[in-house]
Amino acid sequence: MTPSEPSVAAPVRPQLLRPREGVQPTTSTELFFDLVFIFTITQLSHYLIAHLDWRGAARTGLLLALVWLVWVYTTWLTNWLQPDQGPVRAMLIGVGLASLLLSAAIPDAFGSTGLLFALVYVVVQVGRTLFALWAVQGSPWLVAGFQQSLPWIAGTSVLVVIGGLVGGAARDTVWAGVLVLEVVGLSIGYPVPRRGRSRPERWMVEGGHLAERCAAFVLIALGESILVTGSTLTSHVDLVKSGAFLLAFGGSVALWWVYFARSAPAATEVIAHAGQRTGALSRVAFNFLHPVIVAGVVVTSAADERLLRDPGARATTVDVLLSLGGPALFLAGHAAYKALLWRTLPTSRVTAVVVLLALMPVGVAAGVPVAGCAAAALAVTVAVIMADRSGARRGAP
Repeated sequence: MTPSEPSVAAPVRPQLLRPREGVQPTTSTELFFDLVFIFTITQLSHYLIAHLDWRGAARTGLLLALVWLVWVYTTWLTNWLQPDQGPVRAMLIGVGLASLLLSAAIPDAFGSTGLLFALVYVVVQVGRTLFALWAVQGSPWLVAGFQQSLPWIAGTSVLVVIGGLVGGAARDTVWAGVLVLEVVGLSIGYPVPRRGRSRPERWMVEGGHLAERCAAFVLIALGESILVTGSTLTSHVDLVKSGAFLLAFGGSVALWWVYFARSAPAATEVIAHAGQRTGALSRVAFNFLHPVIVAGVVVTSAADERLLRDPGARATTVDVLLSLGGPALFLAGHAAYKALLWRTLPTSRVTAVVVLLALMPVGVAAGVPVAGCAAAALAVTVAVIMADRSGARRGAP
């Protein structure tokens, strides 16, 4: 779905194309589309809680990655098309409806609803690409890009259906293969015989808009985490649970602070003014790194729900992995994001990830309360915030 060759030819439907000057604002239509994915994040979090083992974690990651492909490819499309134009708005509403069905199928996606999940995925991925080819007629650089991506998207979509038809470990394997092909295809520019490959420096994306859109998704994921925290608390409120609520809420605030306090607006500026690097940066930053950040929020949300159930209970291995692993995933993804944009090692985040990983065996061996694990994760994240503030005074990014 990546355009390759710019052209001066006049588009057939110019009113559907976004202007290319400045950072394009996120529209209310795009924000409405995003609301669907609050439900998606909730479903993923609940799926993880219901399958707290390595296989369940891997399957949660697979489902998150497939759903992310639906969202991020739609977001790339609205980077080139005007979301508030009638046909584009109708497309977004249709994809939003289909995404609701996709999310509804998540709880038993590796069981009875796997085929439903697969069929909806195909309709969205292939249907959106065909719509794009119709909408950009007369813009050869866009048409060529979507023509190159269509065989890859159609091929991987067929594999998703095949995965939906088989069961057990075969479904895991096929869907994991889909993700590998998606990563490889995008990384090498969706090569097609006699057409070559799509080069990222010619994609003509508006990187600032993509940065703002992905930041909005991170905010939605954090909002879902707070929603889980609040809804869990309402079942029974006492002094202990109120303290646990403050820990969970503080953890969400800390993750928000790490991402949004300085990095989000600065990242938007960097990508918006990256010139020919914009396409390559956007590919890695938004297709590959942001799902890791979102995964950190999903895991943290699951940890918060277990924290609020019984904050004084002795932490199991699962509790330790969730409480410390969620922030570690978030910070690792954000560290890679910063390293990509500023070409420098974000020492505070890397150190925090190492500390959180080192605390895992300690937490398991010491048998600390669940609340103790949450407090440790919060303390490490706050340390990152303080390091950022110190760096800001020195002019560090």
